[in-house]
Amino acid sequence: MKAARRPEVRLPPLEPYSAGGLEPDGDYDGLDFQELDLAGQDGGGARFMDCALTGCALDETRLSRARFLDSVLTGLRGVGTNLADATFRDVHILDARLGGTQLHGAVLERVVIRGGKIDYMNLRTARLRDVVFESCVLVEPDFGGARLERVEFLDCTLKAADLTAATLTDVDLRGAASLEIARGVDRLRGAVISTGQLLDLAPVLAGELGIRVEG
Repeated sequence: MKAARRPEVRLPPLEPYSAGGLEPDGDYDGLDFQELDLAGQDGGGARFMDCALTGCALDETRLSRARFLDSVLTGLRGVGTNLADATFRDVHILDARLGGTQLHGAVLERVVIRGGKIDYMNLRTARLRDVVFESCVLVEPDFGGARLERVEFLDCTLKAADLTAATLTDVDLRGAASLEIARGVDRLRGAVISTGQLLDLAPVLAGELGIRVEG
């Protein structure tokens, strides 16, 4: 089992962002976004390099194809944020409170997601490499068709995860405080789980194999 490589983010001195809204294909370098209401705005295709986004509202914000590089995202909140086909590389995502986030087709590489709660996260066909989920709650995350390589779940809760058609390589689920797989339990090849988790998953595994358990 190969461990995930964590990002090493060292932000330079940042300039406060004062332009207000986002722009499609905008270029944001070395900026500090503090407590901004970005709800409903269009930053599709934008690039965020060496940036900090703290306490920003992202309800229905369009950030499809955006790139977040060497950045720290803290306390983000919002429903229906569109991050389809976005790229996250060397990023910390801390204490997020998000719901219905669209990350299908996204690329996450050397990313730590720590704390907070994310409901109904759509990661279908996404690619995750060297990603750590730590001390967070993931409600009905959808990894359908996704590729996970060197991904770790540490002290986090997975509720009704969907692994349909997913491909797992060196995925460590042993540290998950709670592991519940609603669909795609047959895709666990390439993952490692604990003995206790195996017992918890036994009914689902039996159902997948067509085994009837009685008595």
